[in-house]
Amino acid sequence: MRNYLYILFFPMLLSLSSYAQNGGIEGYVLTADGKAAEFVNVSINGLSVGAATDNNGYYLIDGLQPGIYTLSTSYVGFEREEKKVKVEEGRVVAVNMILKESLTDLHEIMVSGNQNRFYLDSSFTVSKLPLKDMENPQVYQSVSRQLMKEQVVTGFNDALKNATGVARLWESTGRGGDGAEYFSMRGFAVQPTMINGMPGLNNGGLDPANIESIDVIKGPSGTLFGSPLISYGGLINITTKKPYDSFGGEVAYITGSFGLNRITADVNTPLGENTFARINTAYHSQNSFQDAGQRRSFFIAPSLTIKANDRLTFLINTEFLEIESVNAPMIFLNRDTPLSFKGMQVFENHYERSFTSNELGIRNPTFGIQAQALYKISDTWTSQTVLSRSSAQTKGYYHYLWDFGNGNTFGRYISKRNGETHTTDIQQNFIGDFRIGGFRNRMVVGLDYYRSNIFNGSTGWVLNGEVTLADGGDTGALTQAGVDRLLAESFEGNSNGQNEVMSAYLSDVINLSSSLAVMASVRIDNFKGKTAYWVEEEVSNQTAVSPKLGMVYQVLPGKVSLFGNYMNGFMNVAPAQVADADGSNPRLQTFDPENANQLEFGIKTHLYKDRISATLSYYDILVRNRVMTDPNNINSSIQGGEVESKGLEFSLVANPVSGLNLIAGFSKNKSEVLKDNPGDGYVGLRPEEAGPETLLNFWASYTFQAGALEGFGIGAGGNTASEHKTLNRANIGTFTLPGYEVFNAMISYTGQQYVLALKANNITNQEYYSGWSTITPQPLRNVSLALNYRF
Repeated sequence: MRNYLYILFFPMLLSLSSYAQNGGIEGYVLTADGKAAEFVNVSINGLSVGAATDNNGYYLIDGLQPGIYTLSTSYVGFEREEKKVKVEEGRVVAVNMILKESLTDLHEIMVSGNQNRFYLDSSFTVSKLPLKDMENPQVYQSVSRQLMKEQVVTGFNDALKNATGVARLWESTGRGGDGAEYFSMRGFAVQPTMINGMPGLNNGGLDPANIESIDVIKGPSGTLFGSPLISYGGLINITTKKPYDSFGGEVAYITGSFGLNRITADVNTPLGENTFARINTAYHSQNSFQDAGQRRSFFIAPSLTIKANDRLTFLINTEFLEIESVNAPMIFLNRDTPLSFKGMQVFENHYERSFTSNELGIRNPTFGIQAQALYKISDTWTSQTVLSRSSAQTKGYYHYLWDFGNGNTFGRYISKRNGETHTTDIQQNFIGDFRIGGFRNRMVVGLDYYRSNIFNGSTGWVLNGEVTLADGGDTGALTQAGVDRLLAESFEGNSNGQNEVMSAYLSDVINLSSSLAVMASVRIDNFKGKTAYWVEEEVSNQTAVSPKLGMVYQVLPGKVSLFGNYMNGFMNVAPAQVADADGSNPRLQTFDPENANQLEFGIKTHLYKDRISATLSYYDILVRNRVMTDPNNINSSIQGGEVESKGLEFSLVANPVSGLNLIAGFSKNKSEVLKDNPGDGYVGLRPEEAGPETLLNFWASYTFQAGALEGFGIGAGGNTASEHKTLNRANIGTFTLPGYEVFNAMISYTGQQYVLALKANNITNQEYYSGWSTITPQPLRNVSLALNYRF
């Protein structure tokens, strides 16, 4: 028996003996200003061993044979750092590394300051320049993948609940052209339309698997981003994950309420000395909290980095998303007759009714590709050439419930949608960092070409039964066969709309002193539009100029800055069919662009060794030249409408003590229609797209740093909102969705290579609603369990 045990354990003893003679390398990776760098890859050249830094920037590579090694670090936005290290038998050598920013790596720089791991300084997308937050006169906020992972986020809306002053108006409908979610921001509706600062349209929900951060950029940003994809309240940009130069990755499984099953993988590997690949993929399956409704999706995003030489780098990012969903029809209040509903009770009685069936699904295949070439022309100038293409399709059933105006009955209108949206964007930017007369200039000069094509060949809209809320009755056909019979002879006709925008822009930030910097920017856009409905016709040719000015004064350099900005945004207005008052002389009328001007000022802070980052700002946005009904001719439209939106925003990201991280935001918005056709009922009232007037978000988590509970974490937070006037017109009435308070909680355990987390959303099981002239119930209490393994 003893011999058998000896034979069994001898290889293990030999291995342990050999391991005891080996050595290792440990240390910290820091940025140039002494901040801890989290998730930096530290590797040994020529060996498939390495480690990633933790929240404190610490790494450890052990089990190394004695010898001389080359230690290297890699991280997006920083130059590769290498050091020769001698490893001796039985010793762990301490080696610290310092990261230096790279001018040729112009995508995002995301490093946590010390342990303030929820704070990100996503500088380049916001300004198209390497400006840090404290140097930028514009307000923005980034939601990191670290925060999304901690909160077990599986959907885009849950991630955006961490952004100050953002609330969802519409859920994804899947319909063509504008099927993605709508959010309110600073009093205006906005959709997530940008990926890495370039167009990235979709007709369905977004999958968070390939998201490095979500950048919420506040205010009308037409100067740098043009007219087709922005909102006057701001824009939402997604920054994707990028390849790095060592092997590593992560796999995860999430299960939970409503049949949730989600599997994700993130794998990065070198393909050669200067070529690196990364693949992110996800499979998601979940049912609705209501009696019908579901989402099934598959997502894969291969990306590639090729460093051709010391000056030239190529970046390629692709995304493929296949979604099949069954969406509950939105409940529309009647916009044409006096409001017949006085309260929420009739809707509360059917909170968990979907009024659909799982046979009436819609598919949204989406494809996107972005290719960048970064070329270092000189020590002061870099060229960035970008090509971006996307395709979003809609194929399947979309329906909605329309209020018949009698306080009880809604008609279901249904169509089988069949359409595609294609976009192409080409940008050429020259980014400089140079001095003139002793003053530092950071400048971008750019050209931009954007083109979109929207194709439609759907059926018409057919009445499919009635829903009576008093008793929950439904006379509609909810099978595919029944709906297909209703739609058999219905057809909208084939149509093709095309937009084309040519732009040139320039932005310069001049440091007049070590504390004072000014920004001056301008953009010129030329917009052309065509429509084809049997016969192609050019319908619009508009030119707009968009200026932007800003100033930052750092009262305490790197710690406290005062800022102010004047920003402009504009929107090209589609032509409209008009006629004389008696209905004669029908014709197509074109319009000038709308425009918005924002004045904003505030303060930004990075205090207590950058553990406390906060922004406080006040803004005033005035939109002019909006299209409105001609008061003297109901069949015509004129321009001259005005809307004002002003408010206060406060956001905080902090790590007051080791292990405790929190993020919070508060916003107060006042919006009012100043000028419009009085007969339309908007003047003097809050616009329906403005969302709730007051919003509050917060999240706090604590991870035990030592002792018996080391690695355990707890977290809690939530969102509150004031009431929302989803329908608000003097000639029809006002319908108000009640305010809400939704709370969430989490417990987790973090090991050396894995994380186990249990998350509960809406723990009080509150019934609450969103809407935009609609009434949409939101999910009830749900629980999810996540297991992440990193290698």
